[in-house]
Amino acid sequence: MKIFLVGLSDIGKSTIGTELAKEIDYKLFDFDKEVEAYFNKAISHIQSQFITEYSYRVHLSVVLKKIIEENENYNYIVTLPPSGLRDCFLRILKKIDFVVIALHDRPENILERITFYDGDSNKIEKILTEKKKKLYLREIKKDNTYFNKTYKRTKYHIDLDGASVKESVLKIEKLIIEIENINKNNIFSSTWIK
Repeated sequence: MKIFLVGLSDIGKSTIGTELAKEIDYKLFDFDKEVEAYFNKAISHIQSQFITEYSYRVHLSVVLKKIIEENENYNYIVTLPPSGLRDCFLRILKKIDFVVIALHDRPENILERITFYDGDSNKIEKILTEKKKKLYLREIKKDNTYFNKTYKRTKYHIDLDGASVKESVLKIEKLIIEIENINKNNIFSSTWIK
């Protein structure tokens, strides 16, 4: 099975994906890390070369194609960026048999997990004032409204509801078992996205 996890930044896709891959013995591809390895540059440096988000995604789509083509015979998990179900990424995904699971959580829970990186993708510590927390919360809410429109395309959703990594992995494993059972009973349609 090819599993793609989508969700907002800082929702926990990479951490959950890493633990899920260990639990079910799948390969894991953290898309951002794959992009940085492929281009040998930090995400922020790659992004700064483009005027539009669309042209940036088109440029990165070669990495998604590479992951898919080189792992055709394997089970794997890919953690996608928030824009993972948009335009050129979606066109690539529609050519394969796959499962997309959209991860959701309350903006306040995402704010608690927020992580900061410098321009070279090194993790940095940042203490947020109450004023900054309100600003970040507002941005998370905007992103939630914006990206959830594309996440509605997928049939499978997990509400993390502040769950721990272990609890989140269990929720996803349960969903995967349900999907596998549907496949075995031939009730499954090959369209994973509406």
